Amino acid sequence: MEAPLTVDRPAKPMAKRRRLPLGLALALTVLALAAAFALVPSLFTDASPIAGIPGNQLKAPGALHWLGTDELGRDVLTRLVYGTRYSLSGAVIAVAVGLGFGTLIGLIAGSLGGRADAALMRIVDVMLAIPSLLLALSFIVILGFGHAQVAVAVGITSIASFARLVRSEVLGVRRSDYVEAAFGSGGSFAKVLWRHVLPNSLTTVLAYAALQLGWAILQISTLGFLGYGAPPPTPEWGLMIAEGRNYMARAWWLTVFPGLATIAVVLAANRLGRALSGGSR
Repeated sequence: MEAPLTVDRPAKPMAKRRRLPLGLALALTVLALAAAFALVPSLFTDASPIAGIPGNQLKAPGALHWLGTDELGRDVLTRLVYGTRYSLSGAVIAVAVGLGFGTLIGLIAGSLGGRADAALMRIVDVMLAIPSLLLALSFIVILGFGHAQVAVAVGITSIASFARLVRSEVLGVRRSDYVEAAFGSGGSFAKVLWRHVLPNSLTTVLAYAALQLGWAILQISTLGFLGYGAPPPTPEWGLMIAEGRNYMARAWWLTVFPGLATIAVVLAANRLGRALSGGSR
């Protein structure tokens, strides 16, 4: 009796592991390091970011002071590490203010429509027409100078952009079949908004929030450079750049390293935002 013929089936190809793009991996590393600096700065340095050391002024980068010292003998790396807390916390506050109030305005405008939508969007258009830095300065005059005041002022300037984005997302979700079915099954207006419209409108908005994080760091650093942020001797990145510009000819590291830190974190936040929104590698 002949053995039954067997047909060899081709082996299934092994599923390829999705590799994290190099640019995104680098961005996540930069953001993780910045977060560690902000949360536990004492883990990376045991020096004081405030107290100066006589006779140690304007030392060039070397083995003892990797990023050099400033005009008061303070270690630049130490001030950079401690300054991360001010720059990141301010940016997080700014994004939270813009995201919270912008989402509320956009949700109301997109859901109600009609005159409420028209009135709210006219206010948004006026805010968008004013340069963000000028608008932030106007609110700083009202709120006062300081780190928290600058963060809130920057956050207020971003409300309009968040509101416009949320409104456009809500308008698209509001016309979806499952939302109409939720209304048809007896769901209240507020309940449908909270359970269906809002969660399905936030994907793009959260990606935009990551982009706004980098923008907020730039704005806060700019205002700190102009003298509206945290007062000296606070180790805030924008203030460090402003203090070091008087020594550019003989101590370039005082401005270069804080500037590079600002650029690195901003680019990392932008890369993360592009990844969350499905951007290219």
